Amino acid sequence: MAILEVKNVKKAFGKTQVLKDVSFSLEKGEVLVIIGSSGSGKTTLLRCLNFLEKPDSGAFYFDGEELYTPEKSYTDAQLREKGLHFGLVFQQFNLFPQYSVLANITLAPDLRDPSKKEEHKETAYRLLEKIGLSDRADAYPCQLSGGQQQRVAIARALAMEPNILCFDEPTSALDPELTGEVLKVIRSLKNSDSTMIVVTHEMAFARDVADKVIFMADGVIEEAGTPDEIFYHPQSPRLQAFLSRVE
Repeated sequence: MAILEVKNVKKAFGKTQVLKDVSFSLEKGEVLVIIGSSGSGKTTLLRCLNFLEKPDSGAFYFDGEELYTPEKSYTDAQLREKGLHFGLVFQQFNLFPQYSVLANITLAPDLRDPSKKEEHKETAYRLLEKIGLSDRADAYPCQLSGGQQQRVAIARALAMEPNILCFDEPTSALDPELTGEVLKVIRSLKNSDSTMIVVTHEMAFARDVADKVIFMADGVIEEAGTPDEIFYHPQSPRLQAFLSRVE
């Protein structure tokens, strides 16, 4: 059974239809990579999954049970609880500049369960070691490179132990020389059987790390398949044109 099913999701902003009947599924331990041009709906889809936007119609299912549908009303507390299934790493890191690296990672877990602060601190140190920043726990975001900040953002998302980790163009705000260190961390997560959805413009990375690839265009899934099918045997003329521009 799929850990996540997205069925017939639509989302409009005013008269602009951004998502048009999007459906897909994701198995536990899989890495789904979403590619496509700017404006194709990739980020809006991630924001809907993380309850930062509310779809106009459709439904999400988690482990076979309905997680969300806009036809039903939910309290803020219910939406926060549902959102804990997902972790989101943003393009621009979004670290709190007034807090140390350690505090950035432990803040949300501490707010969720203040009785386990020491446990959360131990988890944070373990995650910092995993991302190669165990010596920067007391540093502040302004003292870190962009690549280091993004690695801290990944650790912060992991600290909440989400079932599905989402990345929205995790390297788009980085200089090319810093991109590799972030992609290395994401690759290590794949090796630990994490379930991930990655929106990226790094095609070589997508070919290397994805189990499934979705190509979005104008708010629809234009084509979906394995990395081999998408990158070496594309069927859609729009996908063919996209790959010719980015390769």
